[in-house]
Amino acid sequence: MTTEPSGLLLFYALIGGFLPALFWLWFWLREDKLHPEPRGRILFAFVAGMVGVAIVYPLEKAALSYLGWSMWTIIAWAAIEEIIKFGLCYLVAIRSRDYQEPIDALEYLITTALGFSAVENSLFILSPLIQGDIVGGIITGNMRFVGASLVHVVSSAALGYVIGREFYARSRFWKFMSVIFGLALATTLHAIFNYFIIYQSGTNVFVVFGFVWAAAILLLVLFDKIKKIKAPSKI
Repeated sequence: MTTEPSGLLLFYALIGGFLPALFWLWFWLREDKLHPEPRGRILFAFVAGMVGVAIVYPLEKAALSYLGWSMWTIIAWAAIEEIIKFGLCYLVAIRSRDYQEPIDALEYLITTALGFSAVENSLFILSPLIQGDIVGGIITGNMRFVGASLVHVVSSAALGYVIGREFYARSRFWKFMSVIFGLALATTLHAIFNYFIIYQSGTNVFVVFGFVWAAAILLLVLFDKIKKIKAPSKI
Protein backbone atom coordinates (compact mmCIF):
# COMPACT_ATOMS: atom_id res chain seq x y z
CA MET A 1 0.00 0.00 0.00
CA THR A 2 1.43 3.37 -1.02
CA THR A 3 1.47 6.15 1.57
CA GLU A 4 2.70 9.70 1.65
CA PRO A 5 6.30 9.88 2.89
CA SER A 6 6.43 10.83 6.56
CA GLY A 7 9.15 13.02 8.00
CA LEU A 8 10.72 9.95 9.62
CA LEU A 9 10.87 7.98 6.35
CA LEU A 10 12.37 10.97 4.58
CA PHE A 11 14.94 11.28 7.35
CA TYR A 12 15.92 7.60 6.99
CA ALA A 13 16.19 7.97 3.21
CA LEU A 14 18.39 11.06 3.53
CA ILE A 15 20.63 9.33 6.05
CA GLY A 16 20.92 6.30 3.79
CA GLY A 17 21.68 8.47 0.78
CA PHE A 18 24.00 11.07 2.27
CA LEU A 19 26.13 9.09 4.74
CA PRO A 20 27.70 6.86 2.06
CA ALA A 21 28.32 9.91 -0.16
CA LEU A 22 29.97 11.79 2.70
CA PHE A 23 32.08 8.73 3.51
CA TRP A 24 33.35 8.48 -0.06
CA LEU A 25 33.92 12.23 -0.12
CA TRP A 26 36.10 12.00 2.98
CA PHE A 27 37.92 8.99 1.54
CA TRP A 28 38.80 10.58 -1.80
CA LEU A 29 39.68 14.01 -0.45
CA ARG A 30 42.31 12.34 1.72
CA GLU A 31 44.24 11.74 -1.50
CA ASP A 32 45.24 15.40 -1.58
CA LYS A 33 46.48 16.00 1.94
CA LEU A 34 49.31 18.33 0.90
CA HIS A 35 47.14 20.89 -0.92
CA PRO A 36 43.55 20.41 0.28
CA GLU A 37 40.84 22.36 -1.49
CA PRO A 38 38.95 25.15 0.33
CA ARG A 39 36.04 23.63 2.22
CA GLY A 40 33.72 26.32 0.90
CA ARG A 41 34.53 25.39 -2.70
CA ILE A 42 34.06 21.70 -1.93
CA LEU A 43 30.67 22.53 -0.45
CA PHE A 44 29.71 24.48 -3.59
CA ALA A 45 30.67 21.51 -5.77
CA PHE A 46 28.72 19.07 -3.59
CA VAL A 47 25.60 21.24 -3.57
CA ALA A 48 25.92 21.73 -7.33
CA GLY A 49 25.75 17.97 -7.72
CA MET A 50 22.63 17.87 -5.56
CA VAL A 51 20.98 20.53 -7.71
CA GLY A 52 21.94 18.51 -10.78
CA VAL A 53 19.36 15.82 -9.92
CA ALA A 54 16.52 18.32 -10.40
CA ILE A 55 17.92 19.22 -13.82
CA VAL A 56 18.70 15.69 -14.96
CA TYR A 57 15.44 13.93 -14.13
CA PRO A 58 13.17 15.98 -16.46
CA LEU A 59 15.72 15.59 -19.26
CA GLU A 60 15.89 11.83 -18.71
CA LYS A 61 12.10 11.63 -18.69
CA ALA A 62 12.01 13.49 -22.00
CA ALA A 63 14.66 11.14 -23.44
CA LEU A 64 12.62 8.11 -22.40
CA SER A 65 9.47 9.60 -23.92
CA TYR A 66 11.24 10.28 -27.20
CA LEU A 67 13.42 7.14 -27.49
CA GLY A 68 11.38 4.57 -25.58
CA TRP A 69 13.09 1.68 -23.83
CA SER A 70 16.20 1.10 -25.89
CA MET A 71 19.96 1.06 -25.69
CA TRP A 72 19.93 4.63 -26.97
CA THR A 73 17.96 5.62 -23.88
CA ILE A 74 20.62 4.09 -21.63
CA ILE A 75 23.33 6.01 -23.48
CA ALA A 76 21.28 9.22 -23.42
CA TRP A 77 20.69 8.95 -19.67
CA ALA A 78 24.39 8.41 -19.01
CA ALA A 79 25.36 11.30 -21.28
CA ILE A 80 22.82 13.64 -19.67
CA GLU A 81 24.08 12.88 -16.18
CA GLU A 82 27.76 13.24 -17.07
CA ILE A 83 27.26 16.46 -19.04
CA ILE A 84 25.14 18.09 -16.33
CA LYS A 85 27.54 17.07 -13.56
CA PHE A 86 30.47 18.46 -15.51
CA GLY A 87 28.65 21.66 -16.47
CA LEU A 88 27.69 22.44 -12.89
CA CYS A 89 31.14 21.56 -11.59
CA TYR A 90 32.70 23.81 -14.21
CA LEU A 91 30.49 26.72 -13.18
CA VAL A 92 31.14 26.52 -9.44
CA ALA A 93 34.66 25.10 -9.22
CA ILE A 94 36.74 24.40 -12.32
CA ARG A 95 36.60 27.94 -13.64
CA SER A 96 37.22 29.41 -10.16
CA ARG A 97 40.50 30.72 -8.77
CA ASP A 98 40.68 27.63 -6.51
CA TYR A 99 41.30 25.42 -9.54
CA GLN A 100 45.10 25.51 -9.34
CA GLU A 101 46.58 22.09 -10.09
CA PRO A 102 45.82 18.95 -12.13
CA ILE A 103 44.44 16.93 -9.21
CA ASP A 104 41.79 19.59 -8.59
CA ALA A 105 39.82 18.39 -11.62
CA LEU A 106 39.52 14.96 -10.04
CA GLU A 107 38.56 16.29 -6.64
CA TYR A 108 35.92 18.74 -7.77
CA LEU A 109 34.30 16.37 -10.26
CA ILE A 110 34.22 13.56 -7.69
CA THR A 111 32.68 15.94 -5.15
CA THR A 112 29.99 17.02 -7.61
CA ALA A 113 29.30 13.39 -8.50
CA LEU A 114 28.86 12.51 -4.83
CA GLY A 115 26.44 15.39 -4.29
CA PHE A 116 24.42 14.05 -7.21
CA SER A 117 24.68 10.51 -5.87
CA ALA A 118 23.54 11.53 -2.38
CA VAL A 119 20.21 12.89 -3.62
CA GLU A 120 19.71 10.14 -6.20
CA ASN A 121 20.38 7.42 -3.64
CA SER A 122 17.99 9.04 -1.16
CA LEU A 123 15.21 8.96 -3.76
CA PHE A 124 15.88 5.29 -4.58
CA ILE A 125 15.86 4.38 -0.88
CA LEU A 126 12.70 6.37 -0.19
CA SER A 127 10.64 4.49 -2.79
CA PRO A 128 10.61 1.06 -1.06
CA LEU A 129 10.27 2.71 2.35
CA ILE A 130 7.07 4.42 1.22
CA GLN A 131 5.78 1.00 0.15
CA GLY A 132 6.46 -0.30 3.65
CA ASP A 133 9.37 -2.44 2.42
CA ILE A 134 11.98 -1.68 5.09
CA VAL A 135 14.21 -4.59 4.06
CA GLY A 136 14.07 -3.47 0.45
CA GLY A 137 15.11 0.02 1.50
CA ILE A 138 18.09 -1.34 3.43
CA ILE A 139 19.15 -3.57 0.52
CA THR A 140 18.79 -0.69 -1.92
CA GLY A 141 20.92 1.51 0.30
CA ASN A 142 23.63 -1.11 0.61
CA MET A 143 23.69 -1.88 -3.11
CA ARG A 144 23.91 1.77 -4.06
CA PHE A 145 26.68 2.31 -1.49
CA VAL A 146 28.67 -0.53 -3.03
CA GLY A 147 27.94 0.12 -6.69
CA ALA A 148 25.97 3.13 -7.84
CA SER A 149 27.86 5.72 -5.79
CA LEU A 150 31.16 4.35 -7.06
CA VAL A 151 29.89 4.41 -10.64
CA HIS A 152 29.30 8.14 -10.34
CA VAL A 153 32.72 8.57 -8.74
CA VAL A 154 34.59 6.46 -11.29
CA SER A 155 32.90 7.97 -14.35
CA SER A 156 33.41 11.56 -13.17
CA ALA A 157 36.94 10.78 -12.05
CA ALA A 158 37.76 9.39 -15.50
CA LEU A 159 36.70 12.74 -16.93
CA GLY A 160 38.67 14.57 -14.23
CA TYR A 161 41.81 12.61 -14.96
CA VAL A 162 41.65 13.33 -18.69
CA ILE A 163 41.08 17.03 -18.03
CA GLY A 164 43.78 17.14 -15.37
CA ARG A 165 46.39 15.70 -17.72
CA GLU A 166 45.92 18.74 -19.97
CA PHE A 167 45.98 21.23 -17.09
CA TYR A 168 49.26 22.78 -18.23
CA ALA A 169 48.51 22.58 -21.93
CA ARG A 170 48.77 25.94 -23.64
CA SER A 171 46.39 25.02 -26.43
CA ARG A 172 42.74 25.70 -25.68
CA PHE A 173 41.89 23.28 -28.46
CA TRP A 174 43.55 20.37 -26.64
CA LYS A 175 41.88 21.37 -23.40
CA PHE A 176 38.53 21.40 -25.17
CA MET A 177 39.22 18.03 -26.79
CA SER A 178 40.18 16.58 -23.41
CA VAL A 179 36.72 17.54 -22.12
CA ILE A 180 35.02 15.94 -25.14
CA PHE A 181 37.06 12.74 -24.85
CA GLY A 182 36.60 12.63 -21.08
CA LEU A 183 32.83 13.04 -21.36
CA ALA A 184 32.71 10.25 -23.94
CA LEU A 185 34.72 7.98 -21.64
CA ALA A 186 32.61 8.84 -18.59
CA THR A 187 29.40 8.28 -20.55
CA THR A 188 30.62 4.91 -21.82
CA LEU A 189 31.51 3.66 -18.33
CA HIS A 190 28.22 4.87 -16.91
CA ALA A 191 26.16 3.44 -19.78
CA ILE A 192 27.78 0.00 -19.47
CA PHE A 193 26.87 -0.14 -15.79
CA ASN A 194 23.29 0.99 -16.49
CA TYR A 195 22.93 -1.56 -19.27
CA PHE A 196 23.80 -4.50 -17.04
CA ILE A 197 21.58 -3.27 -14.22
CA ILE A 198 18.54 -2.45 -16.37
CA TYR A 199 18.67 -4.83 -19.35
CA GLN A 200 20.25 -7.80 -17.63
CA SER A 201 17.76 -7.55 -14.76
CA GLY A 202 20.59 -7.50 -12.28
CA THR A 203 21.69 -11.05 -13.14
CA ASN A 204 25.30 -9.93 -13.54
CA VAL A 205 25.12 -7.25 -10.86
CA PHE A 206 27.90 -8.67 -8.71
CA VAL A 207 30.18 -9.06 -11.71
CA VAL A 208 29.52 -5.43 -12.64
CA PHE A 209 30.14 -4.29 -9.07
CA GLY A 210 33.40 -6.23 -9.17
CA PHE A 211 34.47 -4.26 -12.23
CA VAL A 212 33.42 -1.02 -10.53
CA TRP A 213 35.53 -1.82 -7.49
CA ALA A 214 38.45 -2.70 -9.76
CA ALA A 215 37.99 0.66 -11.46
CA ALA A 216 37.99 2.33 -8.04
CA ILE A 217 41.34 0.69 -7.27
CA LEU A 218 42.62 1.92 -10.63
CA LEU A 219 41.39 5.36 -9.62
CA LEU A 220 43.78 5.31 -6.66
CA VAL A 221 46.58 4.68 -9.13
CA LEU A 222 45.40 7.58 -11.29
CA PHE A 223 45.45 9.86 -8.25
CA ASP A 224 49.10 8.99 -7.73
CA LYS A 225 49.88 9.56 -11.40
CA ILE A 226 48.18 12.94 -11.61
CA LYS A 227 49.94 14.11 -8.46
CA LYS A 228 53.23 13.70 -10.33
CA ILE A 229 52.27 16.00 -13.20
CA LYS A 230 54.38 19.12 -12.90
CA ALA A 231 54.29 22.46 -14.65
CA PRO A 232 56.57 22.49 -17.71
CA SER A 233 59.91 24.16 -17.20
CA LYS A 234 60.21 27.71 -18.49
CA ILE A 235 62.95 28.15 -21.05
